[in-house]
Amino acid sequence: MGNCHGQCNHGDQGEPAALAEDEKRLQEQLGHIKHKILVMSGKGGVGKSSVATYLALGLAQRGYRVGLMDTDFHGPDTLRMLGLKDRFQMDETERLAPQKYGDNLGVVSIEGLLPDRDTAIIWRGPAKHGAIKQFIGEVNWGSLDFLVIDSPPGTGDEPLSVAQTITGAQAVIVTTPQEISLADVRKAINFCHQVKLPILGLVENMSGLICPHCREEIPLFSKGGGGKTAAEMGVSLLASLPFDPRVVESADLGRPLLETPDQSPYLQALGRLVDEVEQRLTQGRINPAEKAEKIPASEVTVPDQNAFKVAIPLAEGRLCNHFGHCEKFAVIQVKEGSMGAKEFHTPPPHEPGLLPRWLGDLGVNLIIAGGMGQRALGLFAERGIKVITGAPNGEPEALVRDYLAGILVSGANVCDH
Repeated sequence: MGNCHGQCNHGDQGEPAALAEDEKRLQEQLGHIKHKILVMSGKGGVGKSSVATYLALGLAQRGYRVGLMDTDFHGPDTLRMLGLKDRFQMDETERLAPQKYGDNLGVVSIEGLLPDRDTAIIWRGPAKHGAIKQFIGEVNWGSLDFLVIDSPPGTGDEPLSVAQTITGAQAVIVTTPQEISLADVRKAINFCHQVKLPILGLVENMSGLICPHCREEIPLFSKGGGGKTAAEMGVSLLASLPFDPRVVESADLGRPLLETPDQSPYLQALGRLVDEVEQRLTQGRINPAEKAEKIPASEVTVPDQNAFKVAIPLAEGRLCNHFGHCEKFAVIQVKEGSMGAKEFHTPPPHEPGLLPRWLGDLGVNLIIAGGMGQRALGLFAERGIKVITGAPNGEPEALVRDYLAGILVSGANVCDH
């Protein structure tokens, strides 16, 4: 796989036939990867590699086949964060075999090819471009649901090579709340626009420290800047991840925090990030049996129109667009076309498939929501629970009143935090 000991002959094969064969192998491998995510940042020190690694781990935990490709050649960290110490081996096809972390995650980093982890990589742009192509074409990734690509900070050779080489890639841009980081992330957003790299969204990392004693949030690096920048630049804010010292400690130990039973605020926020990525990339590409057809709110009816229960996810007393992570649910009884008793229920900890069972046990027949993933829609359909998505941010009584009057307007299936 080329010479990776401080010099490089990537792309220096000379023969047109060999170059054509390399390109064919590259495109064949890309054809076996459904979704490609480039995790990048405008500057260093924002926790980009941590976000990339934990995003890959979170997706793998949900049963997806995931690859994690570290293209930060001068400062590779992913293998150490995962506690992977062996050098890479060639498989029976004479291609590089990714190092395995669990059953669903394979990892490739330049560090696994070096005789000494402290070896400096001294490469110019063409060498990096060639290595990125080899990390795809000469690695036996197999069939993947997601390939997460960790890129070095800035808008240099590596993200440019990914944009030019890995067709279908989308960017997740990591920042912290303070203005100096946000100024650089705006450059990263403009970079993506210039090279025609679609932006999946923005992640605000280190958004605050949750005090382990009083549970109050301490805004270490200001607060809310990521959301403001996302709105100004016309991109989505995927998640705000709080600062957790244990993430740093676990990286040093090579034991990711996901392996602990403690559901820290960081892990809860990470779950929302994985939800967003999963919904945005897999929507419309899942098993047709799980796919729920979009029906106008005025045409959604429940089996017994004389008596049924409506559930609405709430945040601060109004409909919450992020169904899976709302503060509570309002459950309103409807009898003979009129609203009756209203109850509030705090949802259980978020786990895939749990809310449909929980709401079903509460006797809910209809859900009015802003956004919901396709898998959840399919699970509710299996239980005979009707769902309206794209509802406005109204108070629960007003939404039910409009539904009963046949004037509830539903739009796109949206989601926020």
